[in-house]
Amino acid sequence: MNTGVQAGNWHRRIWRLAMPMIISNISVPLLGAVDTAVMGHLPDPAYLGAVAIGALIFSYVYWSFGFLRMSTTGLIAQAFGSADEAGIQTVLFRAGAIAFGLAAGIILLQLPIALLSFSLIPASEQVEDFARTYFFIRVWGAPAALGTFVILGWFLGQEDARTPLAIQVFTNGINIALDLLFVVGLGWGVEGVAAATLIAEFAGFALGGVLVLRRLGGMSGRIPIDRSHFSFREFKTMVAINRDIFIRTFCLLTAFGIFTARGAQMGDVTLAANAVLYQFLTFSSHGLDAFAHAAEALVGGAKGRRDRAGFHEASKVALLWGLGIAVGATAIFFVAGPYIIDGLTGIPEVRNTANTYLFWAAIMPIVSVWCFTLDGIFIGATRSVDLRNSMLITFIGYLAALAVLEQAFGNHGLWASLVVLMILRGVTLGLRYPALLRSIDR
Repeated sequence: MNTGVQAGNWHRRIWRLAMPMIISNISVPLLGAVDTAVMGHLPDPAYLGAVAIGALIFSYVYWSFGFLRMSTTGLIAQAFGSADEAGIQTVLFRAGAIAFGLAAGIILLQLPIALLSFSLIPASEQVEDFARTYFFIRVWGAPAALGTFVILGWFLGQEDARTPLAIQVFTNGINIALDLLFVVGLGWGVEGVAAATLIAEFAGFALGGVLVLRRLGGMSGRIPIDRSHFSFREFKTMVAINRDIFIRTFCLLTAFGIFTARGAQMGDVTLAANAVLYQFLTFSSHGLDAFAHAAEALVGGAKGRRDRAGFHEASKVALLWGLGIAVGATAIFFVAGPYIIDGLTGIPEVRNTANTYLFWAAIMPIVSVWCFTLDGIFIGATRSVDLRNSMLITFIGYLAALAVLEQAFGNHGLWASLVVLMILRGVTLGLRYPALLRSIDR
């Protein structure tokens, strides 16, 4: 097996992974932008607010289990770095079993999940009715969504970013096409957005499954599935890593959930304007995450080889390029932000409100690049305890900032609290990096 362990040129290796991931990741917020645009050009801002709330709920429901992608990438990268073909296959089986078990739980518990979600997110009656419709259609895509997390992490851990690119672009391309067909062409409204996403999720999962089978068939030592793949001890180790990343992700999603919920309390127009500006954050974060994902694969491989120098070099280069992209994104948002807002919504009051708060969305790439890259480094090293503890400290700091800033400055304070969240994430992980580096020893 080609392990890709040669030191090589780290800049070239980072870009070999990051470039496909940039294209892949940008396709995700592009889909969100299309959802926002097709809803934002309907006559009532309630449609846009409903999709924003529905998407937020699925950020919780699905991305709370984003550890399936993250832990799979880290574990596979370390197995790949040490040329452990059996480990590469075994992690896939275990992660897949966990994913499908969780998906079954989501479907069985969809009613209490919905009741809890809508009790925590205050919105107008019309917005909530539309959001409920969205939720109960899209929830059936849970097996495909969680299974795809595992597939993406499995390929990325093997330093293969092109296959995740193909899967993501295929999935989101279908979703965008069906969005336009169902909403613009057939006039289905919120139901059309949800149905388009549901169909696309299963299509992407089917493609990913075919590609996984093809890769497994090409391995030199095909490992048959047996009881050893499901040993309690090994599952316990994977579950412990996943538990910590789950806590980290849940705290992060809760912070964003509070942001959306507080915006909803300020009225439908503010909720819709924040949803438009959130697309700026989503675009930049998915672009910056490409370098975090590249770092996951490369530092994980370096850890598998016990290569401290390679680990540190991969970390530095990923952060350097991420910072360059962040500066460019901020410049673009300041210059082109008003035009982007106009493209996302045709409602005058939403446009005006979004322009009032554009500054906060524009500076977010520079503020957040540090925490995104460090997240990738710690995920690749499977240092899940550090990720968990860092986020717990950060979340407490965010709540404190929110209590002070929102009361004093309204929606400006709400956005400023989000900036505090990103800064604290970077600082708390950065303080733990020296100890992490010392642990990577030959």
